[in-house]
Amino acid sequence: MGVGTFVKETLPQSTPRSTRGFDMPLLVVVVALIVFGLVMLYSASWDFSHAAFGDASYMFNRQLMWLGIGLVVAVVLAFFDYHRWRRLIVPAMAFTIVMLVLVLAMSEIRFNARRNLFDGSVQPSELAKLVSILYLSVWLYAKREFLKDISLGLIPLGVILGVVGGLIYQQPDLSAAATVLMLGGLLFFLAGGDLTQIGGLLLIAVVAAWLVVSVSLTGQERVSDFIAGIKDPLQASYHVRRSFEAIVNGGWFGVGIGRSLSKVTGLPVPPTDSVFAVVVEELGWFGAVALIGLYGFLVWRGMVIARRAPDMLGTLLASGLVLWIGMEALINMAVMVGLMPFAGNALPFVSAGGSNLVTTLAALGILFNISRQAGDATITDEEWRSYGAVVNVRWWDGRRRVSRARRSPGVEE
Repeated sequence: MGVGTFVKETLPQSTPRSTRGFDMPLLVVVVALIVFGLVMLYSASWDFSHAAFGDASYMFNRQLMWLGIGLVVAVVLAFFDYHRWRRLIVPAMAFTIVMLVLVLAMSEIRFNARRNLFDGSVQPSELAKLVSILYLSVWLYAKREFLKDISLGLIPLGVILGVVGGLIYQQPDLSAAATVLMLGGLLFFLAGGDLTQIGGLLLIAVVAAWLVVSVSLTGQERVSDFIAGIKDPLQASYHVRRSFEAIVNGGWFGVGIGRSLSKVTGLPVPPTDSVFAVVVEELGWFGAVALIGLYGFLVWRGMVIARRAPDMLGTLLASGLVLWIGMEALINMAVMVGLMPFAGNALPFVSAGGSNLVTTLAALGILFNISRQAGDATITDEEWRSYGAVVNVRWWDGRRRVSRARRSPGVEE
């Protein structure tokens, strides 16, 4: 038995984690987003909910129920050591794939798509986004020595993303499939993937996107509407034109909470896809900038937690989860102002939808757990602490730097 093997067998895989409180800045911004979301959802949903369900409070009450479930999940995951996902992620991914298959086989068609189970209560594609981040983070961490080997790095990554993204695309849910693929490429970059491979991955992604748009009537319609709207806002899709109307009506300080006209005069699905337009109309650009600031602060705080994570796994998980939330928000808002082709991404914490709310809170629970273990680096993990991609997120703190990768002699994995 060599020295390296002896060290590996006798040293614990992790040092005891010290008990810490929750990251207070992150907790404050999450509470603020939850409160903001509930207020705006109630305002945006009462007329739509009354017309669709006969009860003006139906969607709001459902959101409260899902919020309660999501908070329980978040608290449990905040105290659940994120290193345990290394053993649980394969069953979790298998369960997610089964759910995605069940959607295609058993769910009813709603709005020309099969995306929900249990009478519209559960949307597995939202779970797939979360589990994909967890799976890819664990996989990239386990394969960190081989990322520059295309046969062991890029190709298996493409297979993983292809299976999940393909199942989501068949629903069809183009935006969710694209989100999974973008997150996969981003995590590969953050894990230290070779720049040549990343360039190849981007090229393949562009070609794949073009092929999808070419064969998908939905994709063609959305892209053509987007291009027309860029050339002339009056030629944009009906959805975007009504969103523009709401935004212009809101002005700088809005018409006041509950006083939106667009939500009762034809703005499509104001409690879900179009909720940002309602926010701008009722709170104005001042309210919109405040909401964007909350999301920005959330992403910044998550990246700080990623930088302080005790190992590469924690860094990948934290950055992937918080960038996912930020990406969802960015896409939703960009679509509503005509800067992107139409996508069905929810606005986190604000759009009505239990699946998105629960998975978002679950992601934050994991993020809180990572923050509680900050600084508890292990011997085997410390040598993989190089993470240059997120060093500069603390733009005002130029003095501190992430330690470079150090290879301890005699320690083998």
